[in-house]
Amino acid sequence: MRKPLVGAVLSLLLIGAAAAPAVASTSRDKAAPAVTVNYAGTVALSNCSGSVVRAPGSQPDDPALVLSNGHCIESGFPGPGEVVKDQSSSRSFSLLNASGSRVATLRASKIAYATMTDTDISIYQLTKTYAQIQSQYGIAALTLNDARPVQGTAIKVVSGYWKRIYSCNVDGFAYRLKEGEWTWKDSVRYTSSCNTIGGTSGSPVIDTTTGKVVAVNNTGNEDGQRCTENNPCEVDETGKVTVRQGINYAQETYIIVPCIGAGNKIDLTRAGCTLPKP
Repeated sequence: MRKPLVGAVLSLLLIGAAAAPAVASTSRDKAAPAVTVNYAGTVALSNCSGSVVRAPGSQPDDPALVLSNGHCIESGFPGPGEVVKDQSSSRSFSLLNASGSRVATLRASKIAYATMTDTDISIYQLTKTYAQIQSQYGIAALTLNDARPVQGTAIKVVSGYWKRIYSCNVDGFAYRLKEGEWTWKDSVRYTSSCNTIGGTSGSPVIDTTTGKVVAVNNTGNEDGQRCTENNPCEVDETGKVTVRQGINYAQETYIIVPCIGAGNKIDLTRAGCTLPKP
């Protein structure tokens, strides 16, 4: 995974880089996006990126949710098979506007859900509602798409930590993505121009046609090693292992939507919810 940062310094295991302009699209990228993708609604954590998100059925007076990676939570990496549910948290998030300026500090009331099993996600519940964030700061939440992304989709990976936007396409999917002790299912593989780095963990992956979140950025193979930390490998249905050095990945987020019930409660017993249970 894109190992979290400590303060503003990258781990020596990661490639360092200062904030930079958006990465140019490659010839494989699609035409100009149908919607404008910017930093509005993204957040910067102490060590990662994230975004304020809503399900299609979320209501204005629901407590807002922040999406990031499971490996970004403050208590450390969840172990294989571990699920964090409704754990008290007062973590803070810097809320960004369209230009990437910080407009507010949001605070969590709890980690509603986090895991690194099958996927790599964390969902924080905030002390403010969507309506309060909209009225006080003029920022709307990003909407989670309720359908699986498709190959070839034009996407942008928006890092609130680095204030950097990467543009590329969905190159395909890894049946299983294995990294160290962890295994993730049906991961999104980017085309090469989304060369994400440490600190981009948890960034929303946005479909440039709909403006909806289709995945959450989480890892990449840095050194060409096989299935080690920071060097994930792809494993297909037959067990064949493929290593793609320099290629990066994300975890699909449509699987989260069926698990969000009334009041934005993460309810793992809801019909269609396949997220791992404690």
